[in-house]
Amino acid sequence: MNFVLLALFLFWQAAVPSGKIPVQQYSRYQRTIMPPAGTGAVCAVIDAPIFAHAASSLRDLRVYQGARELAYVITLSEPEQSDGETARVLNLGARGRSIAFDLQMPNRRYTDVNLDLAGQNYLATATVSGMDDPQSSSATHLGEFTLFDLTAQHLSRNTTLHLQESSFPYLHIVLTASPAPGTHGFTATPEMVKGAAVPPSREAQSLYTVVAESTAIGQRDHQTIASFSLPERVPVERVSFALSPDFKANFSRDVHISDRPAGTPESAAEAISGTIMRVHLNEAGREIRQQQMSVPAILGANLQSPATVQVAIDNGDDPPLPVTAIRLEMRQRKLCFSPSTTGVVTLFYGDPGLSAPQYDYTRFFSPTAPTRLAQLGPEQLNSSYQPRPDTRALTERYPDLLWIALLVVICILAVVALRSARTVHR
Repeated sequence: MNFVLLALFLFWQAAVPSGKIPVQQYSRYQRTIMPPAGTGAVCAVIDAPIFAHAASSLRDLRVYQGARELAYVITLSEPEQSDGETARVLNLGARGRSIAFDLQMPNRRYTDVNLDLAGQNYLATATVSGMDDPQSSSATHLGEFTLFDLTAQHLSRNTTLHLQESSFPYLHIVLTASPAPGTHGFTATPEMVKGAAVPPSREAQSLYTVVAESTAIGQRDHQTIASFSLPERVPVERVSFALSPDFKANFSRDVHISDRPAGTPESAAEAISGTIMRVHLNEAGREIRQQQMSVPAILGANLQSPATVQVAIDNGDDPPLPVTAIRLEMRQRKLCFSPSTTGVVTLFYGDPGLSAPQYDYTRFFSPTAPTRLAQLGPEQLNSSYQPRPDTRALTERYPDLLWIALLVVICILAVVALRSARTVHR
């Protein structure tokens, strides 16, 4: 009896001891990093294969220089300011045939100003000046800009003032608008000015890295279509389009992006819509230039499983656009560290058993500080790779064995009890 209880106890406590194997040998993949000459922080751009083969949230990334582990931080390219800041409209009114108003700007540098203008089928000229005080008589001329809405010509609209980077607290705008040629029914009034939004400065816009690119562009019905097979955990945040350089025509086309986890029906697809366009015109003596060749698209179905992504351009009854490439892109991420000396640095990943590291380096690293750009070598299998041993107790790895052991013990106890009962009976 004592032997049985002792065996059961040992079975319950058993575990596989972990050996003294270096942590990097549990990583299935490795990439070499060649830091450039010099001192200071080094950054390498993270590409799609790392996301596909690393653990979720990139928690298993480890950087080694020889046998020494280097602390690192991962940066994400993003605007210095958040979207959605608005400019307050002041002193709105009519000035002859024009509309005049002031904008109280955010306390930061800016480039573009998106005017919220009501109405359709119009051409407008906006004369913009910068001021330190709205009551001041002195102003700095910032330029004249053509704004338009060409809905009747199926060429979209543009109400953005593309300024040089500025920081004036106030902008004075004189807007002269008239119906677009060949259209009627538009009248310019001060009420058409609804507000203004100030996006981040172009000097602080996000950078993007190509995740996947397709040049196999097909046609189906009235759509131009490209399909992608995306590995799991690879983020996608924008879709961009490249056209033949010989194509000069104007266009405005709706774009539909769908993604669904591999093996699921099309009804489970996530759908995102947007518009690409190009308008190069001279209307009523005004030059119109507007181009948008990308669509924001944060996909969700590919985060934890492989996904199928389809991008479709609606051509309607117009000829298909001469699309040469469609690209899935993510915001640029960088792996930054400070090597002690010049020499080869190795990045290891592909070990789901690792937890995210915690380095003091992340608290002191400044994303705005100057860094040196390093190149990642091609992905390779780690020649020293060994599967990480399972250190869980046997009862956790083989839960059925516990029940089998308990049944064996119960049977033994039953036999012992039965024999004892027979002895007592005699």
